Amino acid sequence: MNYNATLKFAVVALLVALIGLSFKSIQASPTQAKLGQSQFSDISQTTELLESTDISDATIQHQTLVLGLGCFWGAEKRFEALPGVINVLSGYADGRGLKPTYREITKLKQKFNDDNFAEVIRVEYDQSVIATDTLIKLFYEMHDPTQKNRQGNDVGTQYRSTILYNSEQQADIATRLTKTFQQRLNEKGKGLIQTQIKPLDKFYPAEDYHQDYIAKNPNGYCPDHSTGVTFEDSPLLAKKMTEPPATVDNTGLLTGKQIVVIDAPNCPYCERFKEDVTNDYAGDIPLHFRLASQLDGLTISSPTFGTPTILFIEDGKERLGHMGYMSSDSFYKALGAFKLGDTEAFKVAFGKGTDNRFCKAYDKFKNTPPGVFIDSLSGAPLFDTSDRFNSGTGWLSFHSAIEDSVTYHEDNSFGMERTEVRAKITGIHLGHVFNDGPNGGKRYCINATVLDFVPRT
Repeated sequence: MNYNATLKFAVVALLVALIGLSFKSIQASPTQAKLGQSQFSDISQTTELLESTDISDATIQHQTLVLGLGCFWGAEKRFEALPGVINVLSGYADGRGLKPTYREITKLKQKFNDDNFAEVIRVEYDQSVIATDTLIKLFYEMHDPTQKNRQGNDVGTQYRSTILYNSEQQADIATRLTKTFQQRLNEKGKGLIQTQIKPLDKFYPAEDYHQDYIAKNPNGYCPDHSTGVTFEDSPLLAKKMTEPPATVDNTGLLTGKQIVVIDAPNCPYCERFKEDVTNDYAGDIPLHFRLASQLDGLTISSPTFGTPTILFIEDGKERLGHMGYMSSDSFYKALGAFKLGDTEAFKVAFGKGTDNRFCKAYDKFKNTPPGVFIDSLSGAPLFDTSDRFNSGTGWLSFHSAIEDSVTYHEDNSFGMERTEVRAKITGIHLGHVFNDGPNGGKRYCINATVLDFVPRT
């Protein structure tokens, strides 16, 4: 072997030693530890080589940890969102005697096979930004480690709870935190932890369609099998979340109509639902956020293991429920059915109907004091009384809509050419706009049944 070939071999060996081996396994001097079986005699030449390979202390901070906490779809997304986490892969580990493929591990004959592969995620992280302790605390807080070979409705050895470590340091941390979390579970009357803590043998990446599954399927839900028990310095509850106190009083939810959203920290579908829907909601039916463990006193028929779950409740009993992300259109149609029922207002709002001329709602709103007409579902302002005028048509008429409150759509129904007006947030049908208003201006011809009124204070 010539000198150049030896040099290349040494560089490769050096990189493998630095990245793939733990420091505990190196029993040589500091110089030898960096070089492995170096054949260099000139230390200055060795230093130059190290500098040219751009090896830094930051590289050593990158670690991997393999975790199994039920279905890997939600776990992958939750851990991927954490600061300091570089990458997360869904995959299989800790099995033997069968192929590590989704088709194979989900066969009925493997359901209770102790040698079956577990669904896991491999978390690559920078431990200078996020500690191994934090990852393992989140692992325990995100699922129910007291369930053996299952998480909720997902039953079988592939869903077992497991920590597969790559170093003795990770093993020590996992063992210590498992004891601590068991104490916390004991305090809450929960069962024994079933989590297996083992050294990682080999990780097999899952098929491509499993990677970033939630991002590829935007209308799903995040499985939430957490016990509600946390560490005293819980990283889970430190995450920003629209969340009530740990103990809640549901007395106020036992009367009248209410909306309850079952929420969870680190749930991307929950955050998207808030951004797209609830952040803009100002309707007159109160909306509450709860954890799945905070529904005491309510009669709920929908499953509650997925978040978000949206519940429409009347007098403490569920009337409508939906598990998973809801678009704004879907949410407001469900809310319309819940609030309006089988009424003319619902047909107008969602069936593009039209109020009868001089209907009761028109009589109610034609001479109000100064104020604002709002979307009866979202509470968003739509029209101001300062723009109202009496057109004599029997429908509410306005010169204009409040800025950025409505959208316009071509309507050629009934052989006519008209411009439809919809509420921007809810998408409900409001009426039409014409060019026959006073002094050649606009006339917004609006159905009164889909509006509410707020007087100016």
